Amino acid sequence: MATQQGTPSSALRVLEEALGMGLSAAGDTAEAVAAEGAYYLEQVTITEASEDDYEYEEIPDDNYSIPEGEEDLAKAVQMVQEQATDTQILEQKTVFSPKHTVPEAIEDFLCNFLIKMGMTRTLDCFQSECKAREDLLKTQKERDFHRMHHKRIVQEKNKLINDLKRLKLHYASYEPAIRVLHEKHHALLKQKMLTSLERDRAIGQISGLQETLKHMEIGHSYRAPEFRVVPTCKKENAPEGPTQKRLREAREQSKCKAKAKVNTKDSEFPTHMQPNPNLDLGKENLCPAKFDYKLNNIFRLHELPVSCIIMHPHKDLLVSCGEDRVWKMVGLPKGNVLLTGLGHTDWLSNCCFHPSGNKLATSSGDTTVKLWDVSKGNCILTFEGHTHAVWSCTWHSCGDFVASSSLDTTSKIWDVNSERCRYTLYGHTDSVNSIEFFPYSNTLLTGSADKSLSIWDARTGKCEQSLYGHMHSINDATFTPRGHMIASCDACGVTKLWDFRKLLPMVSIDVGPSPGNEVTFDSSGRVLAQASGNGVIHLLDLKSGQIHKLMGHESEAHTVIFSRDGETLFSGGSDGTIRTWS
Repeated sequence: MATQQGTPSSALRVLEEALGMGLSAAGDTAEAVAAEGAYYLEQVTITEASEDDYEYEEIPDDNYSIPEGEEDLAKAVQMVQEQATDTQILEQKTVFSPKHTVPEAIEDFLCNFLIKMGMTRTLDCFQSECKAREDLLKTQKERDFHRMHHKRIVQEKNKLINDLKRLKLHYASYEPAIRVLHEKHHALLKQKMLTSLERDRAIGQISGLQETLKHMEIGHSYRAPEFRVVPTCKKENAPEGPTQKRLREAREQSKCKAKAKVNTKDSEFPTHMQPNPNLDLGKENLCPAKFDYKLNNIFRLHELPVSCIIMHPHKDLLVSCGEDRVWKMVGLPKGNVLLTGLGHTDWLSNCCFHPSGNKLATSSGDTTVKLWDVSKGNCILTFEGHTHAVWSCTWHSCGDFVASSSLDTTSKIWDVNSERCRYTLYGHTDSVNSIEFFPYSNTLLTGSADKSLSIWDARTGKCEQSLYGHMHSINDATFTPRGHMIASCDACGVTKLWDFRKLLPMVSIDVGPSPGNEVTFDSSGRVLAQASGNGVIHLLDLKSGQIHKLMGHESEAHTVIFSRDGETLFSGGSDGTIRTWS
């Protein structure tokens, strides 16, 4: 029992000495109780030196002012820099002692003491508190780090918000100027159009005056001999020399041509068009569409790329145009060349047959449109008026008008009988790449590099409607034989189908990224063919939506056309060849 009484008091003394502090009245009470034969552990509050007693070094707030009359900018800048450097050094060297720091030796001593005394629950609580304290410190550090990061993010966000507000104000300041520039742009476009119309009118007046002068000169040249010949009868009966004979014949020919030009009148656009015979093709008793084309033959007709292929409206003849400045007529199916047309001074871009098949219109990079007699291969008429290359041409179903589209952003309607330009179509802002008459009507369709399609009234030369939807330059556009649908392709291989009655897009097919150079329908209007820049001919089944591919070109495919019965397909490529598929 004595051993039990002495052991706790000695343990308490050791604990007191280790902590370096006295135990107050509670210790005496414990000794008294221990002397009576019982002992217990009492909670003891261990005090630490307060942080308020720490003497911080006071940084004097000196006013480094420079007396008047001794101000020096270099010295002032140097002084400010030294102040900033001192502040950074003090911030780096100032280390604040952590709060409630307990030396590791004391913790080990307490743990050993509790283990020796067998106070396991107290030991577990002590160790849990130590661990909790470490976790708390770690969490506080993370909290401070995230708080600092949050403050930085908030500052960046506020800075971005201020930048956005400033940009909005800056952008708003530009809106009135942009609006004014748009109004000026539209006003200039209107003025340009009016100027062009006045120019065309002036050119027409000048042409009329020149013709009048020619007629007056011809009239004077004929009246002068009459006055000279009347007084002498011998000269009338005198033999006529060869020079006089040729002069007389030339005057008579000039007189006949002048009379013919005077009597020539402008053609009238038909008011009552004949019904479209292709409307009967929509019946259900048609044979199924053909897609299983296979490469059958290759015709090498041009030295340079083939730009256009067309079929004769009534015969098994094919005409191809090339960049070698010639067009050739080929007999089918053998492919023998029957006729070659020479006359253009630059590459040919397109060609089109007269509805009767006896004439051919060609467009060229030499800015002209030529009409040819197919039976002889001779050029019978040349239209000049475009200022840049002509991309496409088309015949009116009545055969009296030819329309052309050009790189100069305009299209023109030419009168074949009066041999002059009837209308110039203004409206596109970039190259007009394709033009086509609606079947058996006075409506024109144009496709432009400004990514739009336009519908024109050929009788007035005015744009009736524009269609937008393409994101890239439109290379070609065409009607179905029935005329109820439009197909167009652009420079990124996107083909769009449009409802012509509603003037709305129906479907978009992307077979890019190679450009779509030309689109065409078969005679039934159920199959659409597209010549692609990667040499593939895409066939679209309009009923099922399936796409079939014909692969046989070694280079870019420029043009494609169906035969009249749809059993054969012809395609032209950049290698100067025409491939037949059947």
